[in-house]
Amino acid sequence: MLRVRDDDAGAFAELMKRYEARLVRLMHTIGPRRDMAEDLAQETFMRVFRARKTYEAGAKFSTWLFTIAGNVARNAARSLGRRHEVSEVDAPRSDDAPSGPQLLAATALDASGMIPTRIAEHAERAEVVRAAVEALSERQRMALMLSRFENMSYAEIAETMGLTTKAVKSLLSRARVNLKELLQSYIESGIIPNEVDFSSDADSERDNQESGDQQRGGQTS
Repeated sequence: MLRVRDDDAGAFAELMKRYEARLVRLMHTIGPRRDMAEDLAQETFMRVFRARKTYEAGAKFSTWLFTIAGNVARNAARSLGRRHEVSEVDAPRSDDAPSGPQLLAATALDASGMIPTRIAEHAERAEVVRAAVEALSERQRMALMLSRFENMSYAEIAETMGLTTKAVKSLLSRARVNLKELLQSYIESGIIPNEVDFSSDADSERDNQESGDQQRGGQTS
């Protein structure tokens, strides 16, 4: 990124190639619509290039990149929300409208085109979980993605999202609880294994690392 800051176009192209797939994957999850993911990823890269002179040596590029990506996704969601504002006022939600989990179930079953007892195939099961993740709040989705797929530490996620490490732990905990609640009917039906783990392997490593750091700090104090 230091080369990009110094106006090296080749270095910027290399950065885009290295991070594009990861950024699109993140935007699929935190963006307002999946079909906007690639456009939002490109917008993020444009902002990175425009802000290149503000990048500080020593800063972790992925943390800086995903911070910008989060801002882009939130701006897109606000813009999309404003465009839908009038139509939503004209079409209020009825009392018997389906809830979030009900919509999740309908979406998953429609997407699979299969009877419930056969949705256990990997692709269909992944679609059910993906829909459940999308039902989480934007902040929970982003924290989960940065934790599971980017293997960021609590501190890195906190820096990226502008939160404390305590708030990040709380977000991840709520995200896992909410996921399990959303998927409970699928677990009970045997569509998703009961032993499914919604935490990442890195979570326990992060907890162990933090505990070790605290113990070492206590010994030296």
